[in-house]
Amino acid sequence: MIDTNTRLPAPPRDLLGGAGLFLDFDGTLVELQDRPDLVHPDAELIRLLARVGHALDGRLAIVTGRASERIVSMFGGTPFVIGGSHGVEFRWPDGRTAGPELPAGLDDVMAEMRAFAAGHEGVIVETKPYGAGLHYRMAPGAEAEAHALAERLAAAHGLHLQPGKMMVELRAGAGDKGAAIERLMGEPPFAGSRPVFLGDDVTDEDGFRAVEALGGAGILIGPERETHARYRLDDVTAVRQWLARATEAYL
Repeated sequence: MIDTNTRLPAPPRDLLGGAGLFLDFDGTLVELQDRPDLVHPDAELIRLLARVGHALDGRLAIVTGRASERIVSMFGGTPFVIGGSHGVEFRWPDGRTAGPELPAGLDDVMAEMRAFAAGHEGVIVETKPYGAGLHYRMAPGAEAEAHALAERLAAAHGLHLQPGKMMVELRAGAGDKGAAIERLMGEPPFAGSRPVFLGDDVTDEDGFRAVEALGGAGILIGPERETHARYRLDDVTAVRQWLARATEAYL
């Protein structure tokens, strides 16, 4: 763990040589928005990821809290591996999918979350195939109540609770982004490569720990904080610029 008194360097340009690249989505490739449904990849990002995937011979995955089907719909297909719902479900470009069984109490959870959102202006419920999220970015005063509700529902229905940036999520399965990276590193095309993971949120620390243990490196996006990442980039713009430069030599 690197503390806040240590300034992390920018990642070197040659870091992606022989690497398997794992990317968070919101806050890393696209700017965070008040409403998650307002986020869409622009044409520049779609072209950039196509170049990155080609440069790395397909060793590219998006590992995100979003449902994999949402990433597929935004990109118009599955041009890379997707570890969705914080790494508990997967989609591969060849059409394969994997995921846990749907939680039995999910309908009841959704009903209580929607009732809570109806009584708290600005709170949004995000539906996911294996769970649901409460977003309170537009209602920060609802944070304590949202977390209390999520904790109660998680205990009542045996769901995994996952806090995030101005949101809290309940889902089936106890996987995380680190476990998703470990799984993908055990199979083609990632096996034998050195993992690199970019992320901005506290939920990405599991990924940073995983790549560190596998001999790779994490890259924190955003302000300095305690982290298991080795490098840091300022923001989404810096991520895109670095990815473009870092893959030029391999095209």
